[in-house]
Amino acid sequence: MSVLTASATPSNGALRHRVDVNRRHTITTDEPEYLGGSDAGPAPHELLPAMVAACVSTMIVLYAERRGWELGDVRVDVSYESETEPRELEVTIHLPEGLTPDQVTRLERVADTCPVKRAFEAGFSFERRLVLDLPGRANQRAKFAA
Repeated sequence: MSVLTASATPSNGALRHRVDVNRRHTITTDEPEYLGGSDAGPAPHELLPAMVAACVSTMIVLYAERRGWELGDVRVDVSYESETEPRELEVTIHLPEGLTPDQVTRLERVADTCPVKRAFEAGFSFERRLVLDLPGRANQRAKFAA
């Protein structure tokens, strides 16, 4: 399995960040104005329901395309409750009329194969390193990087 990467850097010391994703794409995050940001992009925590919605929708569309099914409009709504323990994600899939019961059942199963959903279900371990990259601090860099 490949390693996916992201690197975030603040824009001019502001709450807006440029996020490089796999050295191929750039997205912008920001905080809403009431938190001191300029609301120029979604806040980082808002990307969580967005990635689930995009992943589920992509899996459904890919599956249908490979079978030559004309889906028409598909929409995936995700609600994320960040104040509960455990956190709650509610996924609502809107499919067009005219699908057979078998197609609906298959698409429902395919939605459950979303890699993002499976990653959440598997759980995570987090590792953090602090590296001081400030000029003139080469000795401290080695000391704190371990």
